Amino acid sequence: MNSTTNEILPEGYKMTELGPLPEEWEVVRLGEVADFFLGRTPKRAEKSYWDNGKYSWISIADMKDFGFISKTNGKVSQLAFEKIFKENIVPKGTLIMSFKLTIGRTAILNIDALHNEAIISIYPKGELLKEFLFYFLPTIDFSNYYDNVVKGKTLNSSKIKNLLLPLPPLPEQQKIAAVLSAVQEAKEKTQAVIDATKVLKKSMMKHLFTYGPVPPEETENVPLKETEIGKVPEDWEVEKLGDLSTKKLIKVQFGFPCGKWNDKGIGIAQVRPFNINENGNIDLTVLKYIETDNDIGKYLLQKEDIIFNNTNSEELVGKTAFWKDGKIKYVLSNHMTIIRIVDKSKLNAYFLAKYLHKRWNDGFYKTICRRHVNQSSISLARLNDISLPLPPLPVQQKIASILSAIDAKIEAEENKKQALEELFKTLLHNLMTAKIRVNHLEIKV
Repeated sequence: MNSTTNEILPEGYKMTELGPLPEEWEVVRLGEVADFFLGRTPKRAEKSYWDNGKYSWISIADMKDFGFISKTNGKVSQLAFEKIFKENIVPKGTLIMSFKLTIGRTAILNIDALHNEAIISIYPKGELLKEFLFYFLPTIDFSNYYDNVVKGKTLNSSKIKNLLLPLPPLPEQQKIAAVLSAVQEAKEKTQAVIDATKVLKKSMMKHLFTYGPVPPEETENVPLKETEIGKVPEDWEVEKLGDLSTKKLIKVQFGFPCGKWNDKGIGIAQVRPFNINENGNIDLTVLKYIETDNDIGKYLLQKEDIIFNNTNSEELVGKTAFWKDGKIKYVLSNHMTIIRIVDKSKLNAYFLAKYLHKRWNDGFYKTICRRHVNQSSISLARLNDISLPLPPLPVQQKIASILSAIDAKIEAEENKKQALEELFKTLLHNLMTAKIRVNHLEIKV
């Protein structure tokens, strides 16, 4: 936010320690406009401080960026409240900020609570609005203030008091906070839609792979049979993945082993385990590239390939995704396996990919993976031994269509959330530096 004194100032602006700001804005220090208090952590060895926990106790782990705290992971006893905290509760509605390790994270309490010594509770005075401070504090460049100690970065009380803040007139603070709150609320509502749709998808997958694409009220009319993968409709077959390969219905192939990679876009992009998200979809936000003179044609991903993660942590091994497009050249890492449909008259790739990922959701791969140091793997033999439901192709296609529609909804909402996050970051910077003004807008506060 700092600027040079030679900068040409817009009309109505002045140069300050924080850079160009409107003439009616002040620059103040936190200690001048707010009181703050440090928390405490009762001795862990003293069980009487923690047993029968009654009072919510906040650590940095309970805090999310620009969040509201309604529950905590820890609670302290009545004895700790009396002896350690001297019966001083931090009331609901209080602004708190972390000032050690994760410096500058803010939250507002939705409950009465206590907090540890890495957090301060802040009580604005005079013309400083709590909500404005809630949004401004995380924008500070704390590298100008913090000390590096053995246990990490931290601020001392003197430096907290001397934090520089812009102080717009109160009505403008209210409008700035209202604009940012509106975007935050939209983002939270979008996340709620994403979460609800993911729950729906999980429920639908269980229903579809048990009864097929029939309405819930008709499930009692579907005759089922017991199989090694549980109950499925009587007209469905169950086959092992290796048998499909033997019958030349699918082709299974490992990815390309390459130890050298770069993130500068040099060479061919290589899809790695982290490119499959927990929803079983491809995320190419971060890519690694490999340079090679070898013939890697057989390793190139093709449209409608199924990507199976054969090596990862025990929690993540077995994630599976469907590769939509084959227009751009990508290869797989050797921690991934390609399952390619050869006979599309009998198998639907999307159906198969979603079933394999469902098994990951169910925790199945934890039971068959081989554990190594810091990672687990599923060998080709164990992959081939996985049993799959095989309904008639039209049923596979119907199930694939339903799940594809749900995935499209999730993707659309996630894109919307990402756009809102970018909008929030842009507004936060521009509003706090007065590059955008809202003082003349009619905004309900």
